[in-house]
Amino acid sequence: MKLLMIYMKKFSYNPTIKTIESMPDYTEEKKFENIQAAFIQVEKEDEENETAVKKKLLKNLKWIAGKNNTKKIILHSFAHLSESKAEPEFTESLFNNIDERLVNSGFEVEQTPFGYFLDLKIDAPGYSLARVFKDL
Repeated sequence: MKLLMIYMKKFSYNPTIKTIESMPDYTEEKKFENIQAAFIQVEKEDEENETAVKKKLLKNLKWIAGKNNTKKIILHSFAHLSESKAEPEFTESLFNNIDERLVNSGFEVEQTPFGYFLDLKIDAPGYSLARVFKDL
């Protein structure tokens, strides 16, 4: 798993192109403030190490959100950090599980529409822990 975490003062997305036809239709633009974004590339090998990968992902998300003083996290499937890609069903299931576990830990969690290209607007500050990359 590859994980790019960016703290954003402001973040918005607008669905543009549906890439997985079986996904629900989304057209609504959404906007957020003071949010920790997680751009996540779930890789094929993660399917064999699901428990360990989830544990590392949760630990990293909670840690970085704490460092950036926010309880808001948005999960974004970003299949551009590696050539290895997990099956879409596995990725979607993993995201839903992480979402639920973060909510149970007191976080407000959103997910960008799965299976879409999105127009993104990002306002990210320039300090060291505002952008962190991890290879889990």
